[in-house]
Amino acid sequence: MALALRSMLRSVARKIQVRGYADAPKEGEMAFTFAAGNKVFYDKQVVKQIDVPSFSGAFGILPKHVPTLAVLRPGVVTVTENDGKQSKIFVSSGTITVNDDSSVQVLAEEAHPLENLDRSAAQEALSKAQSEFNSASNEQAKAEAAIAVEVAEEIVKAVSA
Repeated sequence: MALALRSMLRSVARKIQVRGYADAPKEGEMAFTFAAGNKVFYDKQVVKQIDVPSFSGAFGILPKHVPTLAVLRPGVVTVTENDGKQSKIFVSSGTITVNDDSSVQVLAEEAHPLENLDRSAAQEALSKAQSEFNSASNEQAKAEAAIAVEVAEEIVKAVSA
């Protein structure tokens, strides 16, 4: 009896553990959460598409996307809502998680809507970061300045587009 019960439990467990492509909550829907330390931009809102910059390359996420975990690089996250409206938000770094239920989370270190960024302030920040990089006295200071230069360059590129 115990042997039969164990066999049945193993059979059920194997069926539960089978993985495949993500199943959307409803056809064509994807729940999206996007938060940063300074603001929650989306909280389980259904959207059509999300385009993200990652260290493995920029990619788009649609409903039924294969489950994924990626690291954000500095750049613009573009969210296409169901009505076709697009929101563009600059992120400095963070993570992207696509779950098997088609829900998506973007957790950013810092994020700001593109329309809130000032081009001249971005260029000033880039000049300052480049100056700090050139005058860095040790490897740690040089590495920190290199990160600041990378983020500032991406901000300038984003606001210039």
